[in-house]
Amino acid sequence: MNIQIINGPNLNLLGVREKSIYGDSSFETYFTELQARYPNHTLSYYQSNVEGEIINKLHEIGFSFDGVVLNAGAYTHTSVAIADAIAGIKTPVIEVHISNVYKREEFRHHSMLAASCRGVIAGFGMDSYRLAIENLIASK
Repeated sequence: MNIQIINGPNLNLLGVREKSIYGDSSFETYFTELQARYPNHTLSYYQSNVEGEIINKLHEIGFSFDGVVLNAGAYTHTSVAIADAIAGIKTPVIEVHISNVYKREEFRHHSMLAASCRGVIAGFGMDSYRLAIENLIASK
């Protein structure tokens, strides 16, 4: 399987920012662990702080990859454009969050993307990504 992981704004600072919420590991370190865990699958990683670049990536891979694991960061709560991009592609998308967004500020309790996604996984730290990958593999 070809699975694309997409991280949105400020997730390039994992391991540096708000360690009490996001932990002290960079995503690049965790991604290497994921690749080792799933040697029979191709995992790709993309991160952007720019909404339009995330949309472009979804369009680029949305008809040829087997799955997308998307942590859109704050765009989760604001982006109709990313929701429309997800709805417009054939590749299934699973929305993930490192933190439990329902234990955080009220504005984080609503996802603009969830209705266009296969499912949502939140609150399991970096393991949220693994859980999404497991679902994509199991449902293929």
